[in-house]
Amino acid sequence: MRTLISTAFISLDGVVEAPGGEPGYRNSGWTFKHTDFLPEAFAIKGREQDEATAILLGRTSYEAFSQVWPTMEEFAQYKEMPKYVVSTTFGEGDLVSNWGETTILRSVDEVAALKETDGGPIIVHGSATLNHALSDAGLIDRYHLLVFPLLLGAGKRLFSTTDKDVQKLQLVEHEAYANGLQLNVFDVVR
Repeated sequence: MRTLISTAFISLDGVVEAPGGEPGYRNSGWTFKHTDFLPEAFAIKGREQDEATAILLGRTSYEAFSQVWPTMEEFAQYKEMPKYVVSTTFGEGDLVSNWGETTILRSVDEVAALKETDGGPIIVHGSATLNHALSDAGLIDRYHLLVFPLLLGAGKRLFSTTDKDVQKLQLVEHEAYANGLQLNVFDVVR
């Protein structure tokens, strides 16, 4: 079974919305506006590209990332990697032509079937709504969380508010950086 990894820039109060400057959120761009940049704090992003064999995105994140990532040198490895977009409304005509092979999945059940295929880790970037559904379905195996020392208040959260049984996580890696960022890598305990 393939490992499904959710990776996120997250505020201390759990917000993941518009970290890179996406429009429509009052604190848009919070990752670079309020925290000094330290390359070592973002080393996990390069490691994720080295380890992942596929990318899984929700429709909104695909629409945002597909406009910039195909031409960014920092994300060059993702260009050739298979991509999967989970959406009930997205069509083949909505896919960009310059970002490699992309498959549309229509349900969490199709994501579960993808996990059963041969191959290595699948990485989920952004995609708050998709993360809620994947977590609630018990499909996420690992979290890579780069926690920013910010309280943003309102905004999309990484974790759903569904009333469910406790889901235990095991901290398998952590690091604190001089700019206040913390890397926390958790495995989901089954």
